[in-house]
Amino acid sequence: QTSTSINVVYFLSEQKSRSINNNNNSLFMARLRYIASFTFNAIFLLVHVVRGSPFFRATGSAVFPGSDNFRGGSISTSGVTGKRTRRDTKVEDDLSSSMILVNRSPTLAKNGGIRVAYQGEPGAYSEKATRELLGSNVVAIGRQNFEDCYRAVVSREVDYCCLPIENTLGGSIHDNYDLMLRYDLHIVAEHEFRVAHCMLVKPGVKREQIKYAISHPQALAQCDNYLRRYGITPIKAYDTSGSAKMLSKPDFEKICPSIKGTVPDDAPPMTAENTCAIASDLAGRTYGLDCMAEHIEDDDSNFTRFLLLGRNGVQQYLTRGIPAKTSVVFTLPDSPGALYKALACFSLRDIDFSKIESRPTSASLLSFLKYQVQAMDKSGKWGTSKSSKTGLPRFKYCFYLDFLANELDEDAQNALHHLREQADFCRVLGSYPQKSKLVGPVKDEADAMKLISPPLPMDQVSLTNLPSDSSEELKLKIGIIGFGDFGQFLAKKIMSTTNHKISCIDKVDKSKQAQEMNAEFYPIFNMLEFIEDLDVVVLSVPLVELEEVVSHLPKDTLHKKLWVEVCPLNVHPKTVLLANLPPDADIICSHPMFGSKSTLGGGGGSDKNKDISWDNLPFVYEKVRVQGSPKRAEAFLDIFSKSRCKMIEMSAEQHDRYTANAEFVTQLTGRLLNSKSLLPPSPILSREYELLRDVVSMTSSRTSFDVFYGMFKFNHENARKQLDEMRDKLAKIERDLAAKEAYLAAKSEIQNDDRQKLIAECKLLLSAIATEGKNAAIKETLENGTEKQS
Repeated sequence: QTSTSINVVYFLSEQKSRSINNNNNSLFMARLRYIASFTFNAIFLLVHVVRGSPFFRATGSAVFPGSDNFRGGSISTSGVTGKRTRRDTKVEDDLSSSMILVNRSPTLAKNGGIRVAYQGEPGAYSEKATRELLGSNVVAIGRQNFEDCYRAVVSREVDYCCLPIENTLGGSIHDNYDLMLRYDLHIVAEHEFRVAHCMLVKPGVKREQIKYAISHPQALAQCDNYLRRYGITPIKAYDTSGSAKMLSKPDFEKICPSIKGTVPDDAPPMTAENTCAIASDLAGRTYGLDCMAEHIEDDDSNFTRFLLLGRNGVQQYLTRGIPAKTSVVFTLPDSPGALYKALACFSLRDIDFSKIESRPTSASLLSFLKYQVQAMDKSGKWGTSKSSKTGLPRFKYCFYLDFLANELDEDAQNALHHLREQADFCRVLGSYPQKSKLVGPVKDEADAMKLISPPLPMDQVSLTNLPSDSSEELKLKIGIIGFGDFGQFLAKKIMSTTNHKISCIDKVDKSKQAQEMNAEFYPIFNMLEFIEDLDVVVLSVPLVELEEVVSHLPKDTLHKKLWVEVCPLNVHPKTVLLANLPPDADIICSHPMFGSKSTLGGGGGSDKNKDISWDNLPFVYEKVRVQGSPKRAEAFLDIFSKSRCKMIEMSAEQHDRYTANAEFVTQLTGRLLNSKSLLPPSPILSREYELLRDVVSMTSSRTSFDVFYGMFKFNHENARKQLDEMRDKLAKIERDLAAKEAYLAAKSEIQNDDRQKLIAECKLLLSAIATEGKNAAIKETLENGTEKQS
C-alpha cells in the first residue's frame, strides 16, 4: 500500500517537474521524490499507529473515488443510517482523483469500496463473474431479481450491477435490455464468463453415495450425460447457488419434501449424504461444501456474457488504442427495406457488427417508447424520432445491435445520426471496452480494491441485504382532499399497486366512485373525523382554492402528518403550507406531470377503466420539510418510484421556473383549439393532428379552467407576457398571410400583364415576318420577270 501511494506521489512529482528547466530536471525530481516519499511514509505510519489497523478495518474504512460515501470531499453517511439519496436525476459532483481515509461505521461494506449488485444467492455464477471482472475484494450484493439490481444502482445503494445479457446455449436475456431502457443505466464493461459446473457435496461424502443431484433445470440439463453415467437422479430446484445453500443446512432432510417431486416412490429418501448440488466452486467455498468434481458439463462451450452497468458512461475514456464496442436499440417504421437502410448506415462506413437481433416488444414497453418519442426533447439523451405512425401493428420489433466502435468516433457518430433519420426510436445503451477491459473510474476503483492485502473475508464482501431491505414497508393511511378526476386517478393507482388504505373527501358526493375502488368516502362536514387518523394527506384541489382549503382545516388535526400538494405550480402551495401548517407537520410539494387523460402514444384517455402505465413519466417533488418521519415520506414517494416514474427532485422555485410557462402555454393552446370546427373528427389523422386533439382532450375537463386560471393568477407576470406574445404572434401570422396573399396577387397580375405584352410582341413579330416574307416573294417574282424579258 505504501509503495503504491509513493508511486502516486512520484507521478505527481513528474507532472510538476515538467515545468522545470531541462538542465535541472533530474536533480529536482530526485529531491522532490525523496522529500515526498519521506513525508508520505511518515504520515502513513503515523495514521496506522493511531488507528491500530491497516485501512482502519476495525473501526472505519477506506473510501475510494466513485464510492457514494465520497462526494466532492464531503462524507455521506446516509448508507449507514438509512436509505441513500433517492433515485433521482440529480447531477453528481465531480470526483477527485485521489484517495482519502475516513472513519465510518462498517455496516454495509466494511472496506468502503466498490459495491456491485447481482441477481441470485451468494456463490451464484453472477457473483463469480463479478469477482472475475473486478477482483475478489469487490463487495457483491445478491438481489432477488434483475429489476432489484437496477433499482439498487439508481437509488445509489450500490455503484454498479453485473447482469447476464446472453448465453451461448440459452440465447439473449431480453429482460435486461428492457430494464436498461426503463432505468437509464449505461454499459461500462463486458465480461465473457466460462460456465463451469461443479459437483458439491457435504464434507466426507463419497461419490458412490450420491443418488440425487439438485440444481437449476438448465444446469441439470447441461450435465445430463455426467449424471446418467453415474446413475444420479436430477432433482429440479430454483437456483444453482440456492441448491448449494439448501444442501449446507443442517435441516436438509426437512427441506427435501419441498423439492423432491420427481423422486420415485420406491427410491431411497433424499438425505444430505446421498445428495449433491450442481453449482459453482464459489458456491462450495461460500457454503462449506466439498467440490467432488469440476467441469462436469456436457458442452465446454457454455459462455455467458455479462454487462457491468452504472449511472455514468465511460465512452469519454476510450482512447483509440482500446478496442471498443457500442450497444444500441432501435425501432423501425413498417416500410420495405427499412432494416436494410438502417444497417447500411454502418456498412457504408466500414463499421463491423458483433451482434444483431430482433424481438417483439412487450405492450408496456411499446407504450413507453412511443410516449418517450413524443414527449422527450429531440436533443435529449433518450433518442430521437423522425416520424411515428399513429396506428402500431400488433407485433412491433426492437432491434438490438452491437457494433465495434466507440460512440464518439467520427464514423460512428455519422452512422448514428444517419440511423436516427431512419428509425422511429434509437437509444445508445453504452460504449465500452471489449473483452473484460476496464477504463475510467471503474478501473481506478477496481485497481484500488485489489491493493487491499490480505484479501477480505467473504462475510465482508458477499452480502445479501441493503439498508433499504431492513425497513418493513409501511402501510399508510392516505387521505385525498378533493376527489375530482385526478384524485380518483391517483386513488385507483395506489389501491391497485400498494397495500395502503385510501380515504377521500369532497364537497360533492363522490361516494359511488369511492366505493368502486374500495376507498372510504367522507362528506365535507366530517373533515375532523376524516383527518384525525391519517398518515398522509394529499391536497388534490385546484390551485386557486388551495389557500382557502388549507386555512379552514381543523387546526388540532394538522400535527405530525405528511402533507402533499399535487398542483401544477409549487411556489404558491409551498408558501401556503409553510404559513398554515404547524412546525411538526411534514411537507412535500410535488407535481405528477401526468393525469387521468395522459396518453402513452396518442391513445387517448377516455376509458376510465384503462390502466395507464406510469413508466418514465416525470414526478417532480421537493421535500420541503421532512423531520417527523422520514420513512413515511419515503414510503409515499415509493408509490411513484416503484411504478417506474422518473423521479426528479428539485426546489419549488426551480420547478416553476422550468415548467410554469410551458404548462400555461399547453393549457392555452388546448383552450384555443377546443372547437369541433377547428379540429373536426377525421378518419385520416396525421401524428401532429392527433397530438393536438390529445392536448385539447387533456384541457377540456370541467375543472381544467380552474387549473388554467391558477396558472394565470400565480404566474401572472409571465402569463401576461405569453398572452401578449401569442396575440402578437397571431397578428404577425395574419400580416404574413395577408402579405403573402398580396404578393401572390401582384405577382399574378404582373405575370398577366407581362403575358399580354408578350403576346402583343409575338403578334407584331409574326406580322413583321409575314410582311417581310411577302415583300421578298414579290421582289423575287419581279426579278424573275425582268430576267425573262431580257
